[in-house]
Formats: sequence, structure tokens, C-alpha cells
Amino acid sequence: MRLTFRRHSKKLNVKRFTERWKALQKNCASRKTWPKALAEADDLLDKALKQRHFKGKTTGARLVAAQHELTDNGSVWLSHKYCQRMNKKIDVRTLKKKEVAQALAGFRQALRDLGALEQ
Repeated sequence: MRLTFRRHSKKLNVKRFTERWKALQKNCASRKTWPKALAEADDLLDKALKQRHFKGKTTGARLVAAQHELTDNGSVWLSHKYCQRMNKKIDVRTLKKKEVAQALAGFRQALRDLGALEQ
């Protein structure tokens, strides 16, 4: 028998997170707006981590604190690191659609694990 403990916190506003997620998905239509979509997804994840009361001064520190609640911790970290590389000056022509899609999928799964998006 395995016991799992859930972090006690207020319930996240799934409707608001879903609205923001759908809005950022509109930025996936054009290669020029992919970095914006990734930045918004990273910000949305950080907001969910804060609202779930995970400790840390940065998104990375909060991800470390939340790692046991994430079903695919490695994927979330890759998404976060990919987004951090986007913050540095990067030529959007070098972005690959597959990598952007994988990063967004990692963010989406983390938001589901945290209860911000519906399963």
C-alpha cells in the first residue's frame, strides 16, 4: 500500500487557467509568436506553483519543491529550460515546431498535475 500526501492549498481556479491556456495557444499559429506562447506557458506554470504554495524564489526552485507531484518531472524541466533559452536573443527561424510542441506539452501536463487544468 502506497500512501500519497497532497499539499494542502486552496483549489486553483481551473476556469481562469484554462482561459489563459487557450489564449496562449493562439500564439502557436505563427513561428514569430512561438517564443511568446512559451513565455506565457512558463508564467502560467509559475503562477500555479505559487498558488499551490510551493516554496522558492524562482520558478526553478518551486519546480524542485513540486517534483514529487509532477508525473513527468523531466519533461517539465526541459520545457522550462527551453523557455529560458527563448528569453535570450534567439532567431525564431531556428526554432523547430516539434521542440516547441514538446515544451508546451510538458507545461500542459504540469498544469494538469497541479490541478490548474482539467485532466
